[in-house]
Formats: sequence, structure tokens, C-alpha cells
Amino acid sequence: MPEVTADHLPDTLSAWLDYWERLHPVGIDMGLERVRAVAERMELVHEGGLQGAHSPPQVITVAGTNGKGSTVALLASLARAHGKRVGCYTSPHLVRYNERVTIDGEPASDALLVAGFARVEKARRAAPDISLTYFEAGTLCALWCLAQSALDVVVLEVGLGGRLDAVNIIDADVAIVTTIAQDHAGFLGNDIAQIGREKAGIFRAERPAVLGSQALPSSVAETAKAVQAPVYALDEAFSRTPAERGKWAFQCESAPALTALPDPGLPLDNAATALQALVLAGVELKPQAVVAALEQVSLPGRMQWHGQWCLDVGHNPHAAAYVAERFKGLPEGGRRWCLLGMLDDKDAAGVIAALRPVISDWVCVSLDGPRARCADALAQDVVAQGGWVHHCAASPEAGAEWLGSQLNNDDIVLVAGSFFTVGALLATPRFASGA
Repeated sequence: MPEVTADHLPDTLSAWLDYWERLHPVGIDMGLERVRAVAERMELVHEGGLQGAHSPPQVITVAGTNGKGSTVALLASLARAHGKRVGCYTSPHLVRYNERVTIDGEPASDALLVAGFARVEKARRAAPDISLTYFEAGTLCALWCLAQSALDVVVLEVGLGGRLDAVNIIDADVAIVTTIAQDHAGFLGNDIAQIGREKAGIFRAERPAVLGSQALPSSVAETAKAVQAPVYALDEAFSRTPAERGKWAFQCESAPALTALPDPGLPLDNAATALQALVLAGVELKPQAVVAALEQVSLPGRMQWHGQWCLDVGHNPHAAAYVAERFKGLPEGGRRWCLLGMLDDKDAAGVIAALRPVISDWVCVSLDGPRARCADALAQDVVAQGGWVHHCAASPEAGAEWLGSQLNNDDIVLVAGSFFTVGALLATPRFASGA
């Protein structure tokens, strides 16, 4: 790649991504000083809010261990069904980087992202030069793209933690914590109370803090109280309850109850949390619009079915337990396979233990990169828990090709363990075509 200078910037998205991957000495560098300084040079932030070419949008920030992606997807679908223009920033992506930034339901174009990265680089190079990580540069690019797009609502997903995550340079009008569990131990540690405090670092004084799980550690609510953020907790300020014929109902303190709601195919805790957050953001819920949004919402890589294959990016025990619970409701029949590929810094034993009650047969695959766990090591973890590993493959694609030749018509396959595992298969013709 040619040297990047002020007079010679990359002109393609792939070249920009390659540049950002090589720029900073470490991939994750927690802290807000550098990213905030560049954001100020870009004039992205004004009095804590997102500033752009149009009036400031309502910003909803979503943190948590699991359920962030589902909550973001539900927020976007519900807000758009109520006539709002919505922009979202999420990470990581599955197949294309463009998935990380969506404008009114569509992935950002290469041209918009290239323009955004050029603005980031120009600001970064202004004296003194400030180094940025791949994620920090991507966050600033996303914020610039969203700020230019005349949006009513912006939804930001925290990448890691909360307090020191790059998205936290923006003050959320409504902040959500979905769930708390152990993950990213190398950066957040294993103390659940401390993890809760880190996630709750997105709360702001006198702005609503929505708690989307009954099982959150007390440190989350305590942090909200300490910063004087009003708390709206699941099963206290708002709730979701079963209704007849597989429907459900939503109740909250400041809006009429909604009944006979359809199952969105995503966790109902997240659906109720999204509804509460939108009420707090000033959206007047309309029953017909809510029903339409819940019927239409989708999220690639979360319980995503392609024939007899189910793809889910769950990569920690908490997420795996949710998938296992959903699998218990499937019809009895053939074998229940799992094609599993994981990173080495994830709790493979915990994920396997959560899936073992619903999985009879296993295929282990290797992933690429410095954090990858090889298939043979993963297979040892499965065997140690009494699982039957039929095959180890050098990649998710190779594993899927082998497994496809072994399946009977009534078999079901779960593809799980990592965004990299699911993303690799979604890029193949078998899954890209919806077969």
C-alpha cells in the first residue's frame, strides 16, 4: 500500500481499513482522551451531544455483555415504524464493514465511509499528531457519517465495556444496559460488580438509565444513582408478560399498555427494553406500528435459519444458554449438530457446557488470526465434557462442506462460537443465497 500522507489519502474502503489496522501499536487501547481530542477537531461534539449539519438527533446508547445487537435492531425497527429516520453504529460486522453504519435501514456506502475516514485522518494529523486504534477511527468515521444524515434518532452500540469505550464521548439522551456477564476478561476482569460499573459508565446525570435485565449486579443501579440518572428497570418501571396464543404484552409507567404483540424472534427482555427507551426518547408508541416493527425486525447471525442450519454468534456461556433454551423447543427428530469455532480468549468450556444438553454431535473448526483457537484444542474441550467430535476442519467453510455431506433431512446444525465463524459462512454461496 502506498504511504498515506496529507496529500495522498486512500481512495477505497479496503485501503482505509488496511491503513487503520496498521496505524496503532495495539488493537485495543482503553481510554477517551485521544478519540475525544480528534472528535473535537472534527467538531463532532457540542456540549456532549452529537453535532452535525442538521439538528441534533436523540442518541440512545446500548451497553451490555449480551443482547446489544438485538436491542439495537429492535430500536431501529420500532423507531422507523413510527416515521423516524434512524442511524445505527454497531460492531463487529459479519461480512462487510459497511454493516457497522446504517442510515435509515441501509448500510453506509463505500463513498460515505471513505469521506468519513478522510475527515478523521485530516483531524488526526493536525498538530500534534494523535494515534488512533482501528475501532476508534471507525467510531469517529461512523459518528461523522451519522451527523451528516439528517437523522431523528441515533443508536450507538458500545464495543467493549462502556465507560472507556469510544462511543462514550457522546452523552446519551437515553442509556441502556442489557445484561452483565463475564466476557473480555483480559480488559474488564472477572469481577461482575466491576464489569457492571464499567458498562454503567454510559449513564449521564438527569438522563434516563434503562436496565434491561432482572439479573444485573447492584453496581449498575448504584452507578446510576451516583451520577443522578433516573433508573427505569425491567419488572419495576416496565415489564413484558405472556399473553394468549404466543403473544405478549408490554407495560410501562408513562405510556398505555400494549397487548397481543407478536414474538419478534429476539429476546423479549430486549424488545421491552427497546420500547421503554423509545418512550423515554419521546416517541409516542402506536400499537399498529409496534406490531409491524416486531413482525419485520431481523438480525443476521442471531438465531438465523437457513434451512436446517441455524447461525448464532453467541460466544460466551450466557449467550450459549439462551440459544440452548431456544433449541429445547425444536421438534424431536434427527441429530443435533454444532459447528463450533471460537477465539482463544473466550470461555470455550463454558460455551460447550451450555450447549451440551441440546447438542449430540460436534464439528470443530479453526479460525484465523492471533487470537484464534485451533480446532484440535477446541475438540479436546468438547471431549472433556463427554461430547462426540466427528471432524476437525481448518476453517468454518471446510467444516461446513464436510458436514453438509453428512446430514440427514431431519438433522439440525447450530453454527456458533464467534462472529468470525458465522461471518465466514454467511459469505459463502450456500448461505448468501439463503439456501
